[in-house]
Amino acid sequence: MMAASARTVRSNVAPAGREREPYAAPSRPKLKLVDNEQARGGEGLSARLDSFSEWVRGRSVPGVHIILVVVFLVASVLCSLGFRTLMAQNSFEQTQVQGNITKLNQDIEDDQADLDRLQAGLPDKAQKMGMVPQQGSVSIDLQGYQPSQGAQ
Repeated sequence: MMAASARTVRSNVAPAGREREPYAAPSRPKLKLVDNEQARGGEGLSARLDSFSEWVRGRSVPGVHIILVVVFLVASVLCSLGFRTLMAQNSFEQTQVQGNITKLNQDIEDDQADLDRLQAGLPDKAQKMGMVPQQGSVSIDLQGYQPSQGAQ
């Protein structure tokens, strides 16, 4: 059996409705001669950067743009992860602080209840010790007071 060879068919016939338009062959990129600087010993970093910049300008989608987009996307992802980690850490600390505040408020309420209970029992304890309640108020009038000469 004989292997079938691939056949290509080319036609100069324009598609329907485009008979009046001239046929334009697809354009091909222009070729450019690139020197091998390493084989010649090289001219240094600046020559390499110049050749790289010429290569980038000659391309339809510059590689520098692609590199910048990739760097931007990676930086965005890293910043997003950093912010999320920081927010989670702050949330954890806030929960701890709120728990401590609640605990301290409960301690204050317990201590206030103990103080109120002790103050309510003071008159009974004073009477058991033989103390009597004050029978009137004592006041001292200091309007006419003048310090003695020896006190100065």
